[in-house]
Amino acid sequence: MTLQITAFYAGLLTLWLVFLSAAVIMRRRRLAVSLGHGGNDTLLHAVRAHGNAVETVPLALVGMALSETLGTPGWLLHLLGIGLMVGRVAHGAHFLSEREDLTLRTLGMGLTLFVLSLLGVGLIGHGLADMG
Repeated sequence: MTLQITAFYAGLLTLWLVFLSAAVIMRRRRLAVSLGHGGNDTLLHAVRAHGNAVETVPLALVGMALSETLGTPGWLLHLLGIGLMVGRVAHGAHFLSEREDLTLRTLGMGLTLFVLSLLGVGLIGHGLADMG
């Protein structure tokens, strides 16, 4: 098993994390803040967009990799990967745009939590099936 599907989404999500990190760096330079957010809401939003992605993406990729090694169909892995990617981009876009409208944030977290939940339930199912 070569984990090609997981690797593809890991690559895309890594580039997204690099983009979010660059957004934090650019805001810190512009505002002359070397650590934290310096009480600036614009910087705080960028920091949280990056932080939330760092908090959710690794677990989702581990779940995808385990699912792929356990034989989950490729089409399903792609749906999960697309859902995760769309969710993370929507969530991050909300924070970087500093919009008051919560539509992108809600969509982003909803998709992310849905994908994580499906992965969790699927992995539990695989584990229980192999115990019997």
